[in-house]
Amino acid sequence: MTSNSMYNDLDPANRFLSDRFRHIPVTERSRMIALAKGYSNIISLGRGDPDLDTPGNIVEAAKRALDQGKTHYTDWIGIPELREAIADKLRRENGMDYDKSEILVTVGGQEAVFMLMLSLLNMGDEIIIPEPRYTSYDTAIEVAGGKMVPLITKPENDFQIMAEDVEKLITPRTKALLVITPNNPTGVVMTKENLEALAEVAKRHDLVVISDEIYEKLMFDGWKHWSIGSFPGMKERTLTVNGVSKSYSMTGWRLGYVAGPRNIIDAMSQLKYAITICAASISQLAALEAFTGPQDSLEEMVNVYNKRRLVTMMRLDRLGIPYVTPRGAFYIFPEIRKYGMTSFDFCRFMMEKAQVLLFPGTAFGEGGEGFVRISLLAPTDKIMEAFDRMEKALEML
Repeated sequence: MTSNSMYNDLDPANRFLSDRFRHIPVTERSRMIALAKGYSNIISLGRGDPDLDTPGNIVEAAKRALDQGKTHYTDWIGIPELREAIADKLRRENGMDYDKSEILVTVGGQEAVFMLMLSLLNMGDEIIIPEPRYTSYDTAIEVAGGKMVPLITKPENDFQIMAEDVEKLITPRTKALLVITPNNPTGVVMTKENLEALAEVAKRHDLVVISDEIYEKLMFDGWKHWSIGSFPGMKERTLTVNGVSKSYSMTGWRLGYVAGPRNIIDAMSQLKYAITICAASISQLAALEAFTGPQDSLEEMVNVYNKRRLVTMMRLDRLGIPYVTPRGAFYIFPEIRKYGMTSFDFCRFMMEKAQVLLFPGTAFGEGGEGFVRISLLAPTDKIMEAFDRMEKALEML
């Protein structure tokens, strides 16, 4: 029997698929989006694509670049001016001193994540990952041959990653630790004290840290974002992933970056060329404007998201649904266990009875069972209408 013969009773073309691909399941996120297509009056509180437009000055910069014929390949690792602007930003805002040669511009943060896993993980290497989390990491780790070791974060700890919990999971095969702050889907912002404790664990056990900071500028209630790579002894073992997608409403521009030790960035640049050569030239020049131009729009966006956050919390309070107050990003992760349904069934119920799209907590790992993710990416009046619908649906229970 050949390795593919077990698939001969399926679609004939399936026998050509690699075994690697068969380990990648259809996500609950994809299932919910597919279900939503069957309804014409859906209010989406599910997806993570900002509904606010890219700021006008960034769009104008892209138009100028087009008019000037800036439509050719760039340096593989990104145009020098953009990498210098990112280095300036990291020094000024994050307390991390990088040369532009230690920065790689990528096609969104997800390409950075994928290349990082391929560059860092050998077959069987373990990486400790918080749960719940954005699960694109799972695919990258699987393809790289690594082993995910989930660390279940708990609402009683405000979904913080606790150093003592990390230490319990470390084995001789542990190579890396993933930190996501602010977090998707919980909205948690790691405290400085907890990050310092994680840094000590990483140094003591010689771990590399991947720090996903894509939501760093979306902060509420006076909370401050801290970069773990800025702590003593951490620069040489930290890869910081970031980009412009969330902070500047530029998801479709696909522009991210990773900053880290030069030898790792050099290795990733070779992989980068093989995968996409370079990030889109126009997107790079638009991102340059995002980093160096006026920042007024950022403050306006944060104010909009905060108003939506407060309205959402008010409506959850009215329903008696518990949640951990999100201090960053644009999500809230309420607990729905009292309704006696799985996370997926609760979301399907809301889809069918209220035409409201939510994402089940299990779309972010098994540790998300009993929770759902609500995105703050609809106008306040739509959020109010969605909760009116959900309140009526819950009366049926």
